[in-house]
Amino acid sequence: MPFISQIQRQSDYAYFPSDTPIVIDNGASYFRIGWAGENEPRVIFRNIVQRPRHKGTGETVTIVGDHDPALLRYFDCTRSGPRSAFDNNVVYQFEIMEYILDFGFDRLGANGSQIDHPVLITECVCNPVHSRSKMSELLFETYGVPSVAFGVDAAFSYKYNQRHGICNEDGLAICPGFNTTHVIPFVAGEPVYKGCTRTNIGGYHVTDYLKQLLSLKYPHHMARFTWEKVEDLKMEHCYIAPTYASETRLFQKGTEEAEDKTRVWQLPWVPPPVEEAPSEEEIARKAALRERQGQRLRDMAEAKRSSRINELENELRGLEFLLLQLEQVQAHEIPNFLRETGYHSRQEIEASAHKVTLSLRKAKGEPKADQSEAEDKTDSSSEKYPLISIPDEMLTPEQIKEKRKQIFLKTTSDGRQRAKQKRLEEESERERRNQLDEERRLENPELYLEQTRARYKELSERVEQRKRLKTNGNQTNGNSGGVGRGERLSAAQRERMRLLTTAAFDRGKGEDTFGARDEDWQLYKLMSKDNDDDDDGPEPDEVELARISSRLQEIDRTFVPKSEAETSQPGSEVLKSRPLTQEDFKIVLGIERFRCPEVLFNPNLVGIGQAGVDEMAGVSIRRLPEKDEELEKRLTSSILMTGGSCLYPGMCERLEAGIRMIRPCGAPIKIVRALDPILDAWRGASAYAASAQFPQQTFTRMDYFEKGEDWIRGYKFRYTL
Repeated sequence: MPFISQIQRQSDYAYFPSDTPIVIDNGASYFRIGWAGENEPRVIFRNIVQRPRHKGTGETVTIVGDHDPALLRYFDCTRSGPRSAFDNNVVYQFEIMEYILDFGFDRLGANGSQIDHPVLITECVCNPVHSRSKMSELLFETYGVPSVAFGVDAAFSYKYNQRHGICNEDGLAICPGFNTTHVIPFVAGEPVYKGCTRTNIGGYHVTDYLKQLLSLKYPHHMARFTWEKVEDLKMEHCYIAPTYASETRLFQKGTEEAEDKTRVWQLPWVPPPVEEAPSEEEIARKAALRERQGQRLRDMAEAKRSSRINELENELRGLEFLLLQLEQVQAHEIPNFLRETGYHSRQEIEASAHKVTLSLRKAKGEPKADQSEAEDKTDSSSEKYPLISIPDEMLTPEQIKEKRKQIFLKTTSDGRQRAKQKRLEEESERERRNQLDEERRLENPELYLEQTRARYKELSERVEQRKRLKTNGNQTNGNSGGVGRGERLSAAQRERMRLLTTAAFDRGKGEDTFGARDEDWQLYKLMSKDNDDDDDGPEPDEVELARISSRLQEIDRTFVPKSEAETSQPGSEVLKSRPLTQEDFKIVLGIERFRCPEVLFNPNLVGIGQAGVDEMAGVSIRRLPEKDEELEKRLTSSILMTGGSCLYPGMCERLEAGIRMIRPCGAPIKIVRALDPILDAWRGASAYAASAQFPQQTFTRMDYFEKGEDWIRGYKFRYTL
């Protein structure tokens, strides 16, 4: 099985005799394996497995524990994340556990899958029989181990420190681990499992909480907060506060003591390159280049215009020649002649010639003949709508209906023409004002920019005030808000409502026949005559505000309209307003330093409704089967802390203060930390496995096959030899 790892393989496996036990500290965070009697484990790696595929060959590889991040660019890790064999502190994924044991034995130097050495492996307190049975099955049937012994890691650490005089035979072992925290009472050197307590809180939750807080505080640097980096920050900077509430108030006030306790992590930052002002030669060169490009575009446009003029002149000459030929053709031959040319009548040819003439004038840039065009439009409109000028008395009912339809079509066409003319006038007015603004800007750019910003501010406040009044109503008689819809309507809208109400009341009693007669449609003409005065369209202030906003965006790169500034996110606002500086790449660790490890004493901070470490000690003492005050005093006078999560500064003082609050006044309390909270469990197991009495505490493969799982249920390991 291919492995990817930086851990070197041991080469002295064959020099150890077969009766030398292999010691394994199978922790939820790290896996440690070595030989009995040695003071240090041979191989240490993280207890996780990842199995990605190679991007080129598609081969699946196994990554166990630590690996080289540079190698991962060759593998697809999107579908295979790091996986652990543990659920809290109990092994339940034995397929992953097999990968870990394979890698551990391989790095220890074993050749093949057969292990002919006894194995001492650690487990959690009160490990379920099913988990122990599956582990025995894996060691016996897969690796052929001759004998196996199971022991609790915290108990081995306590016994190791007891031999060095750190703690007594009677005492408490508090082990805040990776996923869980245990408290084990020891009486006469043996653990009393009936008094054990466990909380599902540990170093994993501290790291995860710190990672969440930093990601929320610095969302634009989330990619920097990897699990390994946050773990390093936690072990380097976090501490236990003597009193959480007082420490929090200290940081809220922002005193000098809080500033001294604040740490800063500087992320890699490269200053942006300074752009030097272009020289006069460079400016002249760019100006000449732009002039050449502009001249080339003008030449292309002129060539295209000339070609268009030639095409239109040729088409016009052809239509004029066609009209001359049509005059020379006899009357009975005109239909055949028109059929050959593709036209249906002489009027169609003349209309095409007139259209081509107008296009030719436009292409040459000649002024339009407004009067002639107006006459043509009048003539065409009279031809298109012949019934408009005829009185109704001279028309039949069908012709009257047709006349009304022509009036409606003509009114609509004239309205579109007026709207188009109005748009053209507005555009020309806007261009004229922009030209005047540009002249003012060239005279004094700084004064122009200041005046433009002031004008923008004034117009925006006026528009916002008008919108508020439109939404909430005008303030009348000193009272604001709470007005009805009628008070928020404009004059044109109120007039429409009055007309509709009057028509509804005048029409009759009990029956609504409005709209049944043609005269009722005159009411809609009265309602629509004030369309231009309605406030549904944009106000002049809004139009002017939009123009000034676009103008500011052209001349001021730092200008951000209010609509964009209000909808922009806080994280991206810095990027829009100014370039990033070195201060933006500083990660400040203030209150997070003590807030994250506080979950060991207050699991409610991360949503776990269980007791803290100090309360667990009192619960463990009360669970002892024998109530003896002298025994309780001996237990509290020798409290050992072991495990990686007890390395925070201030842990002993905070734990002592918490236990003193739940114990009687004057009770002796002594809390000590293990010599090495991380490796003492493996060292204690190594010393135990090197003793001559160790084979008596193991059970062999023959016992497992003969007695089965029932014998494992009654298996009890003794730590005092």
